[in-house]
Amino acid sequence: MAPKRPKGAGAFPKAVESPAPARPDPDALYAALDLGTNSCRMLIAQPKGSGFHVVDSFSKSVQLGAGLERTGRLSRSSMARTIQALRICQQKLKRNKVRRMRLVATEACRRAKNAREFIRQVKRETGLTLEIIQPEEEARLAVISCAPLVSTKTEQLLVVDIGGGSTELVWIDISSVPRRDRPAAIMRLHHGFHTTDSPFPAAKVVDWISVPLGVATLRDQFNDVEDDSARFALMSWFFEENLADFAPYNDEQARLGFQIVGTSGTVTTVAASHLGLKRYDRTKVDGLRMTSDQIDKVIRGYLELGPQGRRRDPRIGDDRQALIMSGSAILQALLRCWPTDRLSVADRGLREGLLYAQMSADGVLEDGPF
Repeated sequence: MAPKRPKGAGAFPKAVESPAPARPDPDALYAALDLGTNSCRMLIAQPKGSGFHVVDSFSKSVQLGAGLERTGRLSRSSMARTIQALRICQQKLKRNKVRRMRLVATEACRRAKNAREFIRQVKRETGLTLEIIQPEEEARLAVISCAPLVSTKTEQLLVVDIGGGSTELVWIDISSVPRRDRPAAIMRLHHGFHTTDSPFPAAKVVDWISVPLGVATLRDQFNDVEDDSARFALMSWFFEENLADFAPYNDEQARLGFQIVGTSGTVTTVAASHLGLKRYDRTKVDGLRMTSDQIDKVIRGYLELGPQGRRRDPRIGDDRQALIMSGSAILQALLRCWPTDRLSVADRGLREGLLYAQMSADGVLEDGPF
């Protein structure tokens, strides 16, 4: 399955979340919905200075892409589950009187033969209009939302977004940017990955790739392998094979000055396991920095637990246990290629980027450092 680099566009400033102290003016509310291969997630937020306050949210595993690898189509049961979740989102949007929103779908709908039919069904049954976005926009959203986590000491940056149906990688060279300007230079990539006319110090996108393998699609491809360790090794090897066309794959990267920022349920779950959290706490996970060795220790622990042990492990959780090993296989492949002492964990991504794109376009944000 060949990685893709289709054309796309988008504009996505800074992502920050905090709870709203009081019910805001409904005219000031914005919503962003991310319908992926595995999950349906939504944020409703109010602009606040150069950031925003979250007013309401929704997250549910809908497994929209279940069976897609085998049939090339979204199944009736998957669509029914997803529409049920979207009805809840529609109720939240109506209750909060949200007028400004962007509702997007990603890899499962990009690949499914009956995606357009599904989009029409969603509109008919919920009144919501879903938009299928392309991989470059998805990659750009991940980069922009993670920019605040970029260290001023970083010279080479790899942003990784492990989704349910695809994984986006963006390699950025910021060695020529003054240290204090490096996070801001990443944020300015909302103008595009290859703009050359900026008066500011520029971050250079060396290469980017969308690999059509995520935690759900990779798991489904190797579902027939019974041995747990063998399945994990095959998934990791197969994912690495799909990196061959990514330019930095053939270059050795020193750990000094190199940082990976990872945004996904896999990365946040590994971080929670590393911290020994029995209940997930975003404030402890978002922005946490881990080394390759620490991550490898967590993954080895998952393998030692086996399928039954992982189901019982409260750090993993019911929603994640079926997908944690395929996600870990992707993460292990990346760290095998590019070991780092600085992998920053990002509990942020598509929804935050979508919110800020809308707010920035409407001019409702105060000027921030970016």
